[in-house]
Amino acid sequence: MDHPVTPPGRVAISMDESGVAHVRLIRADKMNALDPDMFAALLDAGHVLQNVKGLRCVVLSGEGRSFCAGLDMASMGDPGRRRDEPLTTRSHGNTNPPQEVALQWRKLPVPVVAAVHGVCFGGGLQIASGADLRVITPDARLAVMEMKWGLVPDMAGYALWRGTVRDDVLRELTYTNREFTGEQAQQYGFATLVDADPLARALAIAADIAGRHPQAQRAAKRLFAHYLHASVDDILMAESIEQQALMGTKNQIEAVMSQMEKRKGVFADP
Repeated sequence: MDHPVTPPGRVAISMDESGVAHVRLIRADKMNALDPDMFAALLDAGHVLQNVKGLRCVVLSGEGRSFCAGLDMASMGDPGRRRDEPLTTRSHGNTNPPQEVALQWRKLPVPVVAAVHGVCFGGGLQIASGADLRVITPDARLAVMEMKWGLVPDMAGYALWRGTVRDDVLRELTYTNREFTGEQAQQYGFATLVDADPLARALAIAADIAGRHPQAQRAAKRLFAHYLHASVDDILMAESIEQQALMGTKNQIEAVMSQMEKRKGVFADP
């Protein structure tokens, strides 16, 4: 049974007994569009998850007809108005708040799986891109939407798409804000898997992840955060450090024994 982690608002979080947290955008009447309250709620969700004991995996989804329609321009007032706080201010380590809303899923210590359906535009696409994996319906509607409003993607999109989306395809989609489908998203590199029921598939993947050695999963995620920008020498050393810390531990031995005995592993939380 799922247990609430935070009270409902723009975002609801629950966690089951296996350690899978489900983060749901719950502004369904507005297709989960991003207004100031949604930004604040997502940042709160990331902060909460950083400190939840027993967390093994996170599933990110949107309630209603869509995952996230992107920025709610009506709620933001004059779209040409400059912010009081410059976007260049780093308020969350290496990010500003809008960037942190998307990048925080990569900063979580456990894998994150996004389930995407309906509309996924602009900031919504960047939030989904922050997940480790994305399961998207074949008929979903996606777009790098910012150029429509005379803007550029600025919620960590360029950092998140590096290494997954082909450069010239990303340029065309950014310059034109052309819509594309979930099937095309997989071809382009935005989608990991295409499934008619993305939430069920995402939850199944999360359950699989949650049943495995938790420290090894966290170590793998740290390596993924490192390898795109590090030198070969640094990557090789990081692999060795992580492996040395895992080998011979109680959980690592349990991983081996459970496989040999063909049973479900029983692991202690980090």
